[in-house]
Amino acid sequence: MTNVIIISLIYILAPFLIITLFKRFVWMKKVGTIMIAYAIGIALALFGLVPTGEAEGAETMAAIQKWIMNLAVPIAIPLMLFNSDFKLWTKSLPKTFFVLVAGVISVLVAVIAGFFIFRDSGIKDFANVASMLVGIYTGGTMNFFAIGQSLGVDNNMIVITQTFEMIVTFPLIVFFIGGGYRIFRKLLPSNDESIVVDENLVKNYENNDFENYDGMLKKGIFSKMMLALLISVGMLAIGAGLSLLLTGKLMELIVILTITTLAIIASFSSKIRNLPKTFELGMFFILIFSVVVSSQFDIYSINTSIMSLLYFVLFVMIVSVVLHFILSKLFKVGGDLFIVGHVALLCSPPFIPPVVGAMGNKKVLISGIVIGLVGYAVGTYLGFGLSLLLNSL
Repeated sequence: MTNVIIISLIYILAPFLIITLFKRFVWMKKVGTIMIAYAIGIALALFGLVPTGEAEGAETMAAIQKWIMNLAVPIAIPLMLFNSDFKLWTKSLPKTFFVLVAGVISVLVAVIAGFFIFRDSGIKDFANVASMLVGIYTGGTMNFFAIGQSLGVDNNMIVITQTFEMIVTFPLIVFFIGGGYRIFRKLLPSNDESIVVDENLVKNYENNDFENYDGMLKKGIFSKMMLALLISVGMLAIGAGLSLLLTGKLMELIVILTITTLAIIASFSSKIRNLPKTFELGMFFILIFSVVVSSQFDIYSINTSIMSLLYFVLFVMIVSVVLHFILSKLFKVGGDLFIVGHVALLCSPPFIPPVVGAMGNKKVLISGIVIGLVGYAVGTYLGFGLSLLLNSL
């Protein structure tokens, strides 16, 4: 029982350690908080520290893990959406809408094509795993976890899919930042004369990083964060109540869709949107979830079909980039706008400022942010919709 208590404390305290390291070391910003959370959880699993099977306290440990996972993501979703200013859409660049739509279409085509190519490779629960990939490649980690949980995907598959996605995507981001953007500037129009920059918006997003954990415990900020947390819990209660009313039981699909919709609506209120550090507080719960789910990693599950999953993820990433590039070429989208658009969809808004900084082109900052925010909003719906389609085939 002692092990259960210790592991439970690690689950809760690990995000504090991760955030401290993230604030102190530059290399942590490049690796990312989610990756570190996964490393901690997988280490716990590989060293056999988490009670499983017939071990003492295994049943209690499993119950605690289930409770944490069932609560962490639904609470995080509204918190991470509250600060999203979807009204930026009206102030974005002329071709932003096309880049967003072309990127989403490219991801959907790549996933569906990959589904038919790899459907006989033995990947467990493949239709739902493919749907999760749509979620992460149009909205990010939050959508990925929400879809996986709601569709009942095995936790081990969630961990492995997320790990493979990181392995495949990270080199692409490094390539873009390390100078690859120069290639796309040559292949696509280097300048877009239609770009009009709102300097105030640019300065706002330059000075307010998405994962800026400084000052969260200050009295004025902390109290407002707790108000946001209370609103988020209230939305979770509404989602649960609606599920019980409609089905007589708790259905995660209904709960997740309800809280996502309510959070998007709430973000249009300036009072809620301006509550400080809600994105960071949401990330705190995502980090807890990441440590918990990765601590259930089973190394013995790595087999031929799992390696097919890696090839599937690689296929989706490559095909989606190529299709998005072709569409951008046809419609004369600038190279920098293409890059921030695709990065926003693959990795979500927090990755946009570093990419823009590397390219030295502030003009495309707001477009990247807008695409990422809309991706947050639609990623979950797209994933669920594709799940219905693929499971019916």
